[in-house]
Amino acid sequence: MSWANPEWFLALMIIPVGIGFQYWHHVRKRLPQVTYSGISHLEQLRGNRGPYIPYLIWALQWIAIAFVILALARPQFENERIERTVEGRDIVLVIDISSSMLAEDLEPNRLIAVRNVADEFIQNRPEDRIGLVIFARESFTVSPPTLDHQLLRRQLADIDLGMVRDGTAIGMGLATAVNRLRNSDADSRVILLLTDGENNAGEIDPITAGELARAHGITVHTIGASVDDEYAPYPVSDGVYGDRYYDIPVEIDEEMMTFIAERTGGQYFRATDNMELQQVYDAIDELETTVIDEQVYTDYRDVYTRFLIPGLIILLIGLTAERWWFRLQ
Repeated sequence: MSWANPEWFLALMIIPVGIGFQYWHHVRKRLPQVTYSGISHLEQLRGNRGPYIPYLIWALQWIAIAFVILALARPQFENERIERTVEGRDIVLVIDISSSMLAEDLEPNRLIAVRNVADEFIQNRPEDRIGLVIFARESFTVSPPTLDHQLLRRQLADIDLGMVRDGTAIGMGLATAVNRLRNSDADSRVILLLTDGENNAGEIDPITAGELARAHGITVHTIGASVDDEYAPYPVSDGVYGDRYYDIPVEIDEEMMTFIAERTGGQYFRATDNMELQQVYDAIDELETTVIDEQVYTDYRDVYTRFLIPGLIILLIGLTAERWWFRLQ
């Protein structure tokens, strides 16, 4: 609720002044007092509460005046109507699910860390259509770009190793994402490609897929996810030796990833731990901002009658009580 004429609130100051003056004037008009040895019997007399009636009547009158003043301040309800024009993006997340994504240099492992951060990225972009492509030796589309982010997040949570044959076909994953975006009518089309290794499978090499993205005006941001070291711990479990770890080499082709990103107007990022992975997605989130144009229209509805009508009713009750009460005395 807002008030169209808030200056009327100053008039409320007359209420305590008027109450004080009225009380002082009433005291001056009191009849001379008579001294009694005891007043216990007077309490039983009919009408002994009469002296308090004027105070009740004054209270009703001043409450009525307060309501009228509030009505003059013109209380209003605001109804806002917002028209939004959104220039969203079409984004495809391309995630490596080769066996090396089980390495535990990111906690609890690379794949789960990537899923968690990607899930938060999706939640932060409600206006964009987002799709999901996974790859190992082959690639396939889990979801085309969609605004149904609840479904997309459930599909993201379900991705795991073994969904396709093992390997690292970076070019195939990128080409599949390009194919999903090439006919998009969005003003901006973006691919986020994440891998932890080198391309070692697939019929399309990553450079060719990157040039295909560039030809269609698609921006590619590339992410390398692994510890900044020669080796990373990899868990192994078997019935003979039990659970143990052995080191697997870290083999990210950063030169190739940087080339693809720069050729398409994107950037290459390296995430060596969970915090850096989160920072990478936050940085991309800021780079690929969604343009939202809002026009706000506000309608006002006067509700002064909610104060005026009760105020007049209370005032009428007070005046009536004053006339009839003293007429009966």
